[in-house]
Amino acid sequence: MRHTQPLRPVWAGEPAPPAGARALQPALDELGTPLHDVTFVVVDLETTGGRAADCEITEIGAVKVRGGQVLGELGTLVDPGTPVPPAITVLTGITTAMLVGAPRIEEVLPSFLEFAQGAVLVAHNAPFDIGFLKAACARTGHPWPGNPVVDTVRLARRVVLRDEAPNHKLSTLAGLFHATVTPSHRALDDARATVDVLHALLGRLAPLGVTHLEDLASAADPVPADVRRRRHLADALPDAPGVYLFRGPKDEVLYVGTSTTSVRSRVRSYFTAAEKRSRMVEMVRLATRVDPVVCATALEARVRELRLIAEHAPRYNRRSRAPESMPWVRLTDEPYPRLSVVRQVAPGATLIGPMSGAGAARLATEALHETFAIRRCTRRLPQVPAPGAQACVLAELGRCGAPCLHGDPDGSYGEVVDRVRESMRGDPDRVVQVHAERLALLTAQERFEEATVVRDRLAAFLRAAGRAQRFDPMARLPELVAAHREPDGGWELVLVRYGRLAGTARTTRQQDPMPVVASLRSTAEHVPAPVPPATAAHPEETDLVLQWLARPGVRLVAVAGTFAWPVRSAAGSGDPLAVLAARVPSAADPATAPSPAVAPATA
Repeated sequence: MRHTQPLRPVWAGEPAPPAGARALQPALDELGTPLHDVTFVVVDLETTGGRAADCEITEIGAVKVRGGQVLGELGTLVDPGTPVPPAITVLTGITTAMLVGAPRIEEVLPSFLEFAQGAVLVAHNAPFDIGFLKAACARTGHPWPGNPVVDTVRLARRVVLRDEAPNHKLSTLAGLFHATVTPSHRALDDARATVDVLHALLGRLAPLGVTHLEDLASAADPVPADVRRRRHLADALPDAPGVYLFRGPKDEVLYVGTSTTSVRSRVRSYFTAAEKRSRMVEMVRLATRVDPVVCATALEARVRELRLIAEHAPRYNRRSRAPESMPWVRLTDEPYPRLSVVRQVAPGATLIGPMSGAGAARLATEALHETFAIRRCTRRLPQVPAPGAQACVLAELGRCGAPCLHGDPDGSYGEVVDRVRESMRGDPDRVVQVHAERLALLTAQERFEEATVVRDRLAAFLRAAGRAQRFDPMARLPELVAAHREPDGGWELVLVRYGRLAGTARTTRQQDPMPVVASLRSTAEHVPAPVPPATAAHPEETDLVLQWLARPGVRLVAVAGTFAWPVRSAAGSGDPLAVLAARVPSAADPATAPSPAVAPATA
């Protein structure tokens, strides 16, 4: 029986298990099923032809084994209802006369399904035999039970080399492994021979780390032997949500990953053909152990992954940029403000972001410049223009209020700045409208490359503005407690302070959640107040928290402050491409725009 802790606070900087820590002995169900405890039913069929769609079964042979011991056998001829083709008679020795009076497949199939219940089916060239059995179930109205299937041909291709055997036919392998029964193209004899072949193949696979049923499922995958031999690193890992750290020969952290369901199953996948990333295969070859960190919830697992990556900077992780290097777009605080890309958040500043990189910041800035006549020069302007100042090209084109020439006597430049500030902090409609009109014009003229730039520019602005508008209330919120009802009737509780996950807990169906909430609030991490709109956490962590809060069924238990943002804002506009598509149907893919004859250009 597995016991879970109902309360699990998230502590700041909680380290991974030390290098010399002793692992707890896992339960048997966490290790998987050893092959000597697996019940196999080895089956072979004889048929009237090679196509399950229009041929019938003439004989079934099956042997049930476990731990090398035969538990039972099943063998019977089957009346196919049609004559046996002469070529099949020559191959198997089964004649039409032999099948007269034999039971039909409708009578035999239930007995076979009962015989094979709960077992792993094994066959030599399994797609053939299993295909006929599935077709027979479909014709007779029996549901296919979905037993796991092992193909001895695929296993043989993995461990029997060409210098040992010219091919992987059953007769060839039976001779190679000195099977006690010689294959004869009769179902029960061939099934008995396949049992000996199976045991010999499992003996060869054991040194490669194939010792459990879960290993056997991928034993035929083209995985390098040195990678497969490391599968034991996953044996003692927990079957629970959490984070795992691959460590190298010097105890360094090579890679940090997460699983929201089972750490053991996720780590096992690195040693199979499902892992196709060359960098991960390289990492696995270097790994000497895997450290698990069990988490109470999937949200905690994702957050811990981010924090451990930030702490250790593993060389095989490519995500989670350092938050101090992520750019923001700021409206400067000077007599004649302008837009600037910055890395630091100043108190009281108007900002959007943070963004993934300089390219996204440049696109978001261009979106505002294309919408508003705010100055683009980078020098700091005096409040009183200097004598002899000259206008730039943008001023001559009417795309800048040119405060460098004559100041702002009528307040027009100040109005432009106010509109920029409103678009950054609140309603982005003017930016969307200008770009939608431009996009409609370009797509109608079939200038698709330019239209793509316009689309990407607006999308970068909406993402950056929406992120800042969602982050700002979180950055000002000392504490928020929320709950989500789980399928088992319990509650998942989350405590957030200034946008950072400070604690999480699970309760059972029988528990009163409010005492757990009180305990969580008293034991959760202390989080210092940040400078809004930046939160006290990595931006990706705050994104994860906001996504969790947006889940259907989440209830706010306690809020120490105001948790809201304007309805008409980038934060509430949804997906940027959907916003564009609502204004311009071809916005999501400019290349699909109609011709000018269908969609005339608009100014």
